[in-house]
Amino acid sequence: MGTDVLSLRMDHELLERLRQHAAKRGMSVQDYVVQTLIRDDFDQRFQTAVEETEKFYDVT
Repeated sequence: MGTDVLSLRMDHELLERLRQHAAKRGMSVQDYVVQTLIRDDFDQRFQTAVEETEKFYDVT
């Protein structure tokens, strides 16, 4: 698995909030953002799996 670069432009306030959140967890801003994206992606895939299972079992 390789890596790619994603560049983001954000305002100063948002960057400062991200720095604070990352610092609370002892992480860099980059690691914090990546972990947040991974967690969000998992949540979306899990919700899709639940919906497909409910459809399969005809749960309404």
